[in-house]
Amino acid sequence: MTERICVGAIAGAFGVRGEVRLKSFTSEPNDIAAYGPLWSEDGKRSFTVRLTRPVTGGLGARLSGVETRDDAEALKGVTLWADREKLPALPDDEFYHTDLIGLSVYDAGGVLIGKVRAVYDHGAGDILEIFGPGRNQALLLPFTRAFVPTVDIAAGRLIADPPEEEQDE
Repeated sequence: MTERICVGAIAGAFGVRGEVRLKSFTSEPNDIAAYGPLWSEDGKRSFTVRLTRPVTGGLGARLSGVETRDDAEALKGVTLWADREKLPALPDDEFYHTDLIGLSVYDAGGVLIGKVRAVYDHGAGDILEIFGPGRNQALLLPFTRAFVPTVDIAAGRLIADPPEEEQDE
């Protein structure tokens, strides 16, 4: 089975002729149209994307097979997935979020901290959500070289240097 990566989502209809409002998760938003066809998460539907214009909160787009506003509205919330081999190779110090999720996280002394459960990007940089043994809540760690000096995708691990947790007095 072909590995796919989520590159966007349909945020709703735009206009009356079947155009959709598209939210792109790619580093260059317009690149989403170059990775086609794009697939629904279940792989049952594929879409050719033609961008039409920038719109509030995303991009206006025409999708193959979407002809009416009702068709477009019915797709609201559908995530769009690209075949991984269509995505560009990354420099050595950049990673796709999907490659980080599930990696084991160790401190510099080799003690297991947990596993990466999610990666968030709220605009100020990526944040790793880590859950692990003895943790009743997530450790949120900035994904920077200062806090995560080593990423070894092949070995399935990260070496992290989290800040010291505050001690109760």
